[in-house]
Amino acid sequence: MSRVIALCFLLLAAVVGFIHIDSRPVWAPFSVNEVVVLEVDEADKADKADKAPVETKTTAKTKAPSQIPIPNPRTDWLPDTGAPSVHAASLIALKDGSVRAFWFAGSREGAADVVINTAVFDPKANSWAAPTVVIDRVAAEKGLSRYIAKLGNPVPARLTDGRLQLFFVTVSIGGWAGSSISTILSDDDGLTWGRPQRLITSPLINLSTLVKSPAIHFADGRLGLPAYHEWIGRFGEFLRLDAGQVIDKRRMSSGRGAIQPAVFVNESQEATAYFRQTRSAGQPKQIPVSHTQNAGQSWQSVADLEIANPNSAVAGLTLQNGAHILVLNNIEAGRHRLVLMMSNPKSGQWHVIETLENDEALPDPERKEFSYPYLISATGNDAHLVYTWDRKKIRHLYFSSPWLARAYSQLPVQTNNEPVADVKEAQ
Repeated sequence: MSRVIALCFLLLAAVVGFIHIDSRPVWAPFSVNEVVVLEVDEADKADKADKAPVETKTTAKTKAPSQIPIPNPRTDWLPDTGAPSVHAASLIALKDGSVRAFWFAGSREGAADVVINTAVFDPKANSWAAPTVVIDRVAAEKGLSRYIAKLGNPVPARLTDGRLQLFFVTVSIGGWAGSSISTILSDDDGLTWGRPQRLITSPLINLSTLVKSPAIHFADGRLGLPAYHEWIGRFGEFLRLDAGQVIDKRRMSSGRGAIQPAVFVNESQEATAYFRQTRSAGQPKQIPVSHTQNAGQSWQSVADLEIANPNSAVAGLTLQNGAHILVLNNIEAGRHRLVLMMSNPKSGQWHVIETLENDEALPDPERKEFSYPYLISATGNDAHLVYTWDRKKIRHLYFSSPWLARAYSQLPVQTNNEPVADVKEAQ
């Protein structure tokens, strides 16, 4: 009887959720020309540094691009907190040109001692400052006035008034399927944080909503937050936020096979979402895709991106030149290979431009896990990447704008109607 009552309650919640979907006004368009959050002097320096190598291609009097030394991607590690397990790192650019990282750490994923850490990377000194704790389970309990069993998945965003907003997952009962999204704000770029509050994503059952990927900005200043569910169904959902409140939400996928949407904004009304696949045995182990043509107000599932995905998160980024980059485990099982791919928007073909990690040659017990990538750009032309390294460390890589520009210029030219599945190694 209790199960029947619970099912009826869920159905009522679903009906209420669907009723409000078509009663909302048309959404504002996406912000496709977002302002880089740097101080004026730093922005000028970054812009000049990024443009210089590219401009040589159009000036006959300067050296050819091939004669200008281009540094390899820079790599380091997020600061060690002493915790045996770390995961789910994310990044955001700060006003002074530095980059702030967030990640959770503890004895294991989901343990009561897990905290959300933060640290700042200084690109001038090429070093990370000492880590600090943003919030732990006890502080979350106190601030939210409810029992919190575990924390996870921090995702930062920049509001139009300059404040930082950090979304993170909280669980009061059960596993991740019983989670909800909470948020805190900072007026000083993450040095201090206000009281946490819980996002209300459903008027009746505010459960099973998680976050993993960066937020999207709308032209009216509001945020679009890609989220997902893991209870009953496994599907993506797009939340429209205003001042920390969910004012609308739209389903991005259906069924039980697509979570953790990573969104590429193509134009003011168009965007594409790539998902982590969670399909059952016998179904394609590749990347589910959804598309919107009305700035996220509705989403339609389209053909898979025919690149292997082993039930592992993907990260994506659009550069100012229109190139898309993607970091993922491009294998059907395991997380022992991680690659950086790039796509020319004109052809739509994806090509591996850098193999970041690969334990393919090792026996299964010796293979490490490389997972949960997260990408941002500080200037629009470069890329910062963080990802979990064997659950023991977080690796940070920096790809300069000249390096990415060279990779883009070397993408194979499409000469026929080759499918996306024909992924070639860029030379």
